[in-house]
Amino acid sequence: MKHCLIAAILMAAFAGAQTKNLAVISNLMPVPASVKFHEGRLPVTEHFNVHIDGFSDARLTGAVDRFTKRLAARAHATFAPGSAVTITIHCHGPGQAVQGVEEDESYSLEVGPQGAKLHAPTVAGVIRGLETLLQLGRAQGKTYFFQAAAIDDHPRFAWRGLLIDVCRHWEPVEVIKRNLDAMSAAKMNVFHWHLSEDQGFRVESKKFPKLQGMGSDGNFYTQDQIRDVVAYARDRGIRVVPEFDMPGHVTAWLVGYPEMAAAPGPYEIIRKFGVFDGTFDPTRDEVYTFLDAFLGEMAGLFPDAYMHIGGDENNGKQWSANPAIVEFRKQHNLADNHALQAYFNRRLLEILTRHNKKMVGWDEIFHPDLPKDIVIQSWRGAKSLGDSAQQGYMGILSAGYYLDHIDPASVHYAVDPLPRDTKLSAADAAHVLGGEACMWGEHVTPETIDSRIWPRTAAIAERLWSPREVNDAADMYRRMDAFSESLDEFGLTHRSSRDAMLRRLAGSDDIAALRTLVDTLKPVNFGRRSRTPITQQTPLEGLVDATPPDSPEGRAMAALIEGGRAQNAKLVALFKKWQADGAKLAALCQEKPALADAAPLAAELGEMGRVGQGALKILGGGAAPAGWKAQATALLDRSAQPHALVEFTVVKPMRDLVAKASSKKR
Repeated sequence: MKHCLIAAILMAAFAGAQTKNLAVISNLMPVPASVKFHEGRLPVTEHFNVHIDGFSDARLTGAVDRFTKRLAARAHATFAPGSAVTITIHCHGPGQAVQGVEEDESYSLEVGPQGAKLHAPTVAGVIRGLETLLQLGRAQGKTYFFQAAAIDDHPRFAWRGLLIDVCRHWEPVEVIKRNLDAMSAAKMNVFHWHLSEDQGFRVESKKFPKLQGMGSDGNFYTQDQIRDVVAYARDRGIRVVPEFDMPGHVTAWLVGYPEMAAAPGPYEIIRKFGVFDGTFDPTRDEVYTFLDAFLGEMAGLFPDAYMHIGGDENNGKQWSANPAIVEFRKQHNLADNHALQAYFNRRLLEILTRHNKKMVGWDEIFHPDLPKDIVIQSWRGAKSLGDSAQQGYMGILSAGYYLDHIDPASVHYAVDPLPRDTKLSAADAAHVLGGEACMWGEHVTPETIDSRIWPRTAAIAERLWSPREVNDAADMYRRMDAFSESLDEFGLTHRSSRDAMLRRLAGSDDIAALRTLVDTLKPVNFGRRSRTPITQQTPLEGLVDATPPDSPEGRAMAALIEGGRAQNAKLVALFKKWQADGAKLAALCQEKPALADAAPLAAELGEMGRVGQGALKILGGGAAPAGWKAQATALLDRSAQPHALVEFTVVKPMRDLVAKASSKKR
């Protein structure tokens, strides 16, 4: 295991800590900036009570109430009112009236056998500290307690966000709220709400009702719902940054207002996914009058200092095909369409400034004519982020944090906005505000979105909160599994949706064999899945949609294979299960049309079970049959190929096992 927090940062802190308490240490996620564990426990009994000493408001008491309810459920306790103080919270003040990037989220926490004290300069800091306190809790027998500890904590980065695209596939308010709860538990503080696209316009505008009336299929958030979500997020220490993508990705706008387009209509909502031609006409004053009125209306709904204008993937085809726009470029000495988009952004910035908003946009908005207080969100990577930072622009990193790419959590965990080998000076590095995970909506529905966001986003949240030196992926996975279980209390379906979908696929409650298969799989990546065209009407209920992105089976197998002979019994049982369930699945795939394309997977699972048992026999002293290695290798080569848009995660550890057996000396 690589050096991690336990080995590299806090070794001295564990002097005197009880060995039996190390499991509690490893469950903190994200890892605090500084933590020292002590002997002793603070028991949670029916006499548990919280006292607020100092500043208090509805936001703080609401946070305490939520904490108390979650604790009561975990401890299976009913707290008696008026009991002696167990936890004292001292908050110095409310923090910023509208939470911003400068908000102080630090806190200190002291837990001992006689009680706990939580100090924070702001309510946001209290919210973060209460999450850490909950993670210190554990049950042992009939007792529930907090481990004694002293913690001083603060985030490494000020901007720790999650983007949710609700346009390509609609996500109702309840989906948003449960994900806000999870974000707060992971100490994330920015909800980036992607609200307009070619496939849908998702906000009620009273000034321009045809936006949602003609561009949403009836799926949009009312202004009251927007206010409710913004308040809900603020109560959990989360800012809401809306994104209205422009000048491209605007087809849904143009359905109701085609006169804003660079080419004549009519327009209709696009059901496919990709990059399309529809754009605003940047040469006409009427477009800016329209945007001024609309963005002013939205500024009244979203109090955050920043508004995201997208700015990405404008292919410029309509601009180049419009003689009036081409002539405008010549008259204004604009060399190309990129320069024309910079002109559009400058005028858009004037509008945002009038409405007291700062601009955020994707890499494409970067232009030296824009002021330094804009924020550039980088999907292109660390070099693009670094280049803008060196020129004085603030930035946030999303490259490497695209959840729809279906990378394992360890891949996201290894991506750092400011890695150890960064070439940025300290002054330039200060312009990097943090990062955002991105959940784009092509392949998710309300049923599956939680499983694509969580628990992997917890790894990104830790990268953005914890010290850079906290980087042991194996330790992260152990803590992430515990964090994942805790998310059930928010109603997230990241674990439960799988079995519900498998029951539909099987047409039965008997899904044990199908679950065995799914445990060994992961979806193919975004690029490969996108080769199979889908639309908004395509049902997303296949085996790929029921399969989690980061199944633990491959990691567990690797650990067993690396272990000694004591692990062989577990492997024998696993391989027998694969053989038996593979045969059951073969019959099921013949009976159920929805599983027909999974038939090769069923066959290969059973065959891998047979190969695994053979390898164990060889390692136990048996002789390898003639041609065994070649046959096993050929099987694993076949098994490495995707079917039904999924692929095995166990092929690599199986190759390692076959290699071990093949190299055993006689």
